[in-house]
Amino acid sequence: MGFKLDAATPPITGHEPRRRIVARLMSAVGAACLAIAGLLTNPSAHAQGHEVVPWPMRKAVPPLAGTDLDGRLWRLADLRGKAVLINFWASWCGPCQTEMPSLQTLAELYGPDKLVVLAVNFKESEPVVQRYRQRTGFSLPVLLDPSGSIARAWGATVYPTTVLVGADGRVQGLVRGELDWSGLAAGKRVDALLAPASAGERRATGR
Repeated sequence: MGFKLDAATPPITGHEPRRRIVARLMSAVGAACLAIAGLLTNPSAHAQGHEVVPWPMRKAVPPLAGTDLDGRLWRLADLRGKAVLINFWASWCGPCQTEMPSLQTLAELYGPDKLVVLAVNFKESEPVVQRYRQRTGFSLPVLLDPSGSIARAWGATVYPTTVLVGADGRVQGLVRGELDWSGLAAGKRVDALLAPASAGERRATGR
């Protein structure tokens, strides 16, 4: 992390009065201290590198169906009763590579009866993705999105993006950016996906 002085501030010269030089240096140090204080008071916004975005209230849930690289057919509609994470990723994406092991650990922890993690690869060929799987031991089901149409339908513009789908079939939000899915905060999000909707929520959605 670095700090950048205002480009509009002229450089210090040997002709300036000492008081003016000291005042300008103190101003720069003060700005740096304020920036550090901001990081300390809100570390999650910077350290974890992600944001959670709510699903638009009036936006319909797009259909999702496809065959993974092992030949198994997946339909989102068939997964009702389970929490579903739809992770949009690519092998060239460093943050995707970093978070993928924790996603796999999360899926193994909850088991397929409670949680399904579908990894939707963005615009890469099957040989490229297969080589990545062989090299990393990545075993989550992978659906290919060669045209990017699935990503567009789900609003994935940042990679990785993970869509949070509740066991009731409702989309609860999108996680944009890298998240440690083995952490306590991620576990609470998955538990919320498994929790039954309240009576008020059921009336609001007609379910």
